[in-house]
Parts: sequence; C-alpha cells; structure tokens
Amino acid sequence: MIHFHNVTIIGVGLIGGSLARVLKAAGLAGRITGAGRSRESLEQALKLGVIDVISEDRARSVDNADLVVLASPVGTFEQVVREIAPHMKSGAILTDVGSVKGDLVRRIEKILPSGVSYVPGHPIAGKEKYGVAEATESLFRGAKCILTPTKKTDAASLDSVKSLWVAAGAQVMLMDADTHDQVFAAVSHAPHVAAYAMVNAVAGLNTGTKNYIDFSGAGFKDFTRIAASSPEIWRDICLMNRKNIVETLERYEESLDDLKKAIHAGDGAAMEKLFRNASDTRKKLG
Repeated sequence: MIHFHNVTIIGVGLIGGSLARVLKAAGLAGRITGAGRSRESLEQALKLGVIDVISEDRARSVDNADLVVLASPVGTFEQVVREIAPHMKSGAILTDVGSVKGDLVRRIEKILPSGVSYVPGHPIAGKEKYGVAEATESLFRGAKCILTPTKKTDAASLDSVKSLWVAAGAQVMLMDADTHDQVFAAVSHAPHVAAYAMVNAVAGLNTGTKNYIDFSGAGFKDFTRIAASSPEIWRDICLMNRKNIVETLERYEESLDDLKKAIHAGDGAAMEKLFRNASDTRKKLG
C-alpha cells in the first residue's frame, strides 16, 4: 500500500479537503500540511481535523513533502509552482485537481526542478456548495478521475497517484492533456457557462410585482444548479480553456438556433425530432 510521510495540500477547500479526508481515512499519509491564501479556511480545516498543520509560508509548506497537491483555483497554479518549485525535494510528486490541462501542464512542467515528477489530475466530482466544511471522504466514490501524464512523468509516481485515487473510490482513466481540454469544454465547462447565462437571462425579468425567478420549479433549479458554483474557479477555467469553450458554445448556439427556428415556424415534427434525439442520448447517461 502506498504511504506518503508528508503531504502538502495547497488550497484546502471542497476538493483539497475531501482528498485530505481520504488520505487520513485510508491511512495513506503521516502528516498533512495545509497551505493557502485564507487563514480562516485553514483554521477551519485544522479544527475539523482535515489537516494536521497550517503553513503560513506557502513556498516553504512543501519542505520535506513527498506529495504536493495543487487544489487552489486553477488560475493560481503557475504562480504557486514558481513559488514552491525551489523548495521541493528530489523524489517528490506534484499533482493537481484542476479541470484545465493542455498548455498549463506544459508550462508547469518546465518550471519544476529535476527529480520532481508531475502527475496532472482531474477528479470529476464536486457539488454546487464549496469550502472545506463541505469536504467528505466519499466525494470521489464512483467518480471518474482523469490523469494526463506527460512523457516526463515517472512511472512509479504515476502508479502512486493512481493508487491514491483508487483508494478514494474513483475510476482512474488516462488521457492526453489537449484531448482532456476539448472533452471537458463540451461536457463541463460550456454547460456551466450555459447555466450562468440562463440565470442571468431570467434574473432580470419580472411581472411588475414579482420576479420570474421566484416561480422557479424543479426544472429551472435542476438545470441551473451548477450556477451556484464558485465564480472565481469558473472565471479561471474559462480564461484558460477559452478556445475550446468558445468552439463548444458555437455548436450550442447552432443547436439552439435549430430549435428556435422550429419553434418559430410552429414545426412540431422538427421539434419532436430534436427533443427525441436529445432525450434518447440523455437517458443513456443514466
């Protein structure tokens, strides 16, 4: 069984905190150090028993760490790595939980010193509420976790990170970093943008005395649930994967336009065909 004597998690929120809980519950870590920008969040994590130690100095938080996990907003990754790289020991593993890979992976790998292996990761798990108080060791059970190793990724380090995610109950899959960004622009990033846009579109409508949104039922709430996600995280994701997201949104606009034309024309057959195609596809997802 893998065991990391010292683990540092930078960004102890929902994902980072849940991974810390997995490490503790499975006995995979001797000591877990938490680092990040919010002292309040770190103190809460310590009080909840999610971490063992708070580090005031993010750069030095990785001293003697066998495993370092980047779990802060993905837009901070490059700067964080520039700070911590000089302090990472030879043989250490760097991994992350960010939902953007591609060029970011290549930039991070160039910063790392010789002897440090990078295993980029992306657990496909989460919920609309965020923060360490929401962290749970069961968050990743049954979820997919995508790893995007590079040509430089050490095989033993890859196996260690795989084992960590298996212990968390995740289904581990390997994928090319650029393919990852194309896939998740379609199935995650653009849907979040659509949910935010729908809420903004409806939020400004009212009857004169009541806001339309006050009449929301299960359909609206289900569709827009992810619009309650962290604005900071999704700003960074959209900035860093914008090309793929824009291409997906253009396809979405085309699909909406097909439906709009059918509705405008009163073409019930065309509407039903489009609805049925989507319905049949969605049912296969379970």
